[in-house]
Amino acid sequence: MDSLIFDSHAHYDDEAFDSDREELLASLPQKGVCHVINAGASLKGSAASIALAEKYDFIHAAAGIHPEDAFGLPEDWQEQLSQMLSHPKVVALGEIGLDYHYEDACPREIQQQVFEAQLRMAKERDLPVIVHDREAHGDVMALLEKYRPRGVVHCFSGSAEMAREVVALGMYIGLGGAVTFKNARRPLEVAAIVPPDRLLNETDAPYMAPVPYRGKRCDSTLIPYSAAKIGDIRGVPAAEVLRWGRQNAAELFGITL
Repeated sequence: MDSLIFDSHAHYDDEAFDSDREELLASLPQKGVCHVINAGASLKGSAASIALAEKYDFIHAAAGIHPEDAFGLPEDWQEQLSQMLSHPKVVALGEIGLDYHYEDACPREIQQQVFEAQLRMAKERDLPVIVHDREAHGDVMALLEKYRPRGVVHCFSGSAEMAREVVALGMYIGLGGAVTFKNARRPLEVAAIVPPDRLLNETDAPYMAPVPYRGKRCDSTLIPYSAAKIGDIRGVPAAEVLRWGRQNAAELFGITL
């Protein structure tokens, strides 16, 4: 089987995988998965991501502080993160960004400070970023335009117009299970217009499982469902969408296929 599935965003360190993590991960290469980027969301999660990358050849780590984890960081968080970014299997700084959905999760000002500090770190190290943007489109775009990082806006939820702006900055668009959801409008509009050389396939596992598995635990083997939906919209086979995503992710993260 040709291994076409490159999952550009997963969280296999999540507790949802505690019961069968090793069995599941060991099975992925036999199911068409060539590479996975496991994105850290906190200092602890980033360390766990690195540990998984050390154990499995096909897993690569991203280290970063998610906006919901930006509150109450230790004083030396940047030093700790910087040390992790030096690990040979860390290929990106992420998951970072802004999330205004839960107003009490972390004050916006702190989110912005932590996001901006990490964008500076990425520029200094010439690392791509994995950006989380939830109900914060304007502020996210303002900082991306200021720093112009390499990277991807994952689980893209903005408009087609915003997608064009992201692409104009030289960044990638990450799409996953949301394109299959019944009331998905924006993800479908974005899927129709994103250039083939700017699309990344992702899961956000264990979250965002595509139809017909919505509500269940997601893993990288479900990417073909979202790829098929994107292919339907664009009039190409799902395998072609998988090839686009595989090549683009390899180029962005500096991974040899």
